Amino acid sequence: MPQEPKKRHSKSVKNIRRAAIKLSAINLVVCRNCNFKTLAHMACRNCGSYAGKKVSDEAVKVTRA
Repeated sequence: MPQEPKKRHSKSVKNIRRAAIKLSAINLVVCRNCNFKTLAHMACRNCGSYAGKKVSDEAVKVTRA
């Protein structure tokens, strides 16, 4: 026999539990060189810089894929 819950969960308990399961917005940061919004800890897709320094074009192509 499968196990069954001992008591019924109320609507408020169910809704409070489900309220914690939600999507969060992606945190975007502004590039220091071109003021383009990019993902944090990633090279900028617009100008190809990371942490204020220009990275090679090959590295930018790898992060875009």
